[in-house]
Amino acid sequence: MNLRPFALERFFARHEFDVRYLLCSSDPEPLTISEVLALESGSEHELSKLRLGYVDSRGGLRLREAIAGLYEHRNPEMVLAHGGSQEPIFILMQALINAGDHVIVQFPAYQSQYSVAQSLGAEVSRWDSDLAREGAPDPLELERLVRPETRLIIVTTPNNPTGFPFSRSLIDEVVRIARRSGAYLLGDEVYRGSEREAPGIPAVCDLYERGISLGGMSKVYGLAGLRVGWISTQDRTLYDAMATVKDYLTICNSAPSEFLAALAVRHQRTLVDRVRAIAVANLNLLDEFFSGRSDLFQWVRPRAGTTAFPAYLAGSSSGFCSRLLETAGVLLLPSEVFDAGDQRFRIGYGRTNLPEALSALAEFVTSDRN
Repeated sequence: MNLRPFALERFFARHEFDVRYLLCSSDPEPLTISEVLALESGSEHELSKLRLGYVDSRGGLRLREAIAGLYEHRNPEMVLAHGGSQEPIFILMQALINAGDHVIVQFPAYQSQYSVAQSLGAEVSRWDSDLAREGAPDPLELERLVRPETRLIIVTTPNNPTGFPFSRSLIDEVVRIARRSGAYLLGDEVYRGSEREAPGIPAVCDLYERGISLGGMSKVYGLAGLRVGWISTQDRTLYDAMATVKDYLTICNSAPSEFLAALAVRHQRTLVDRVRAIAVANLNLLDEFFSGRSDLFQWVRPRAGTTAFPAYLAGSSSGFCSRLLETAGVLLLPSEVFDAGDQRFRIGYGRTNLPEALSALAEFVTSDRN
């Protein structure tokens, strides 16, 4: 394998933990352990008695049962737990992709969705979203991209960084195209459940026999530090192949992380509603901020997720982000790290300190005009 450096992760490694205001985070305000334990009476005592041994490499049964309840199938045998949501992307590519295969990826995308496939000798085609139209991709274009050697199609809904959520008609069309071609379909659904101004849709794994749904604790639960993710699929051959590769990586998750993750998933609605409330309050502030600066920014209010992808209209977005970081200590994520040109930036709105960070951004923008 010859992997490209992961631009987004290298960017965060340089800046994330030293910056004054992290205004581009993709995850919402984190919960504390005590806040998670408070969701169920007696859980603190149960955690204190937990044996710190190995857990089932598939994920403990309590965790898989909780996760299975998020899907129409409700079958824990279709769930494979991982160390975060990055690991299953890597494992899926190792289990499925060979040199000469073709992969189609909805863009903008998380880099591992295409760089790992490329490192294995696959050719990747971009299914570009219309960023001027909220980030909606065109299914007719997807149909044109499909080839006989297309092995995998990847979509992200709700999308990071745009916040665009697929409609039922759009995901049905994608499934139809995948089924007709025989391609596998990965639905990166780590923001599933975060829809606010759009209806939720069924998971890919419930719609398609070769569908793979990706989920995790980081984005809609506010529990990135647990490092628990999962896939769900009806395809037993693929499931077993991924489990085989996983034996060479994490083998199994941390027992305390699985305990807390299962507890959190059982209270999904409470935790998602918490994130939604933070997001809505912050989006109202962002609407006000951008409405008064339409000469500098193009803003489309996202209907799901905790990220948006506005355009910077006064030059290079990477230059703007660099000046902002150096002068005001506010971190935004330039679109270059998404291989998406130099006109946009990702802003995150799931953290409770957004009002302070936005005030610092506003002060900088005023001075940067002059």
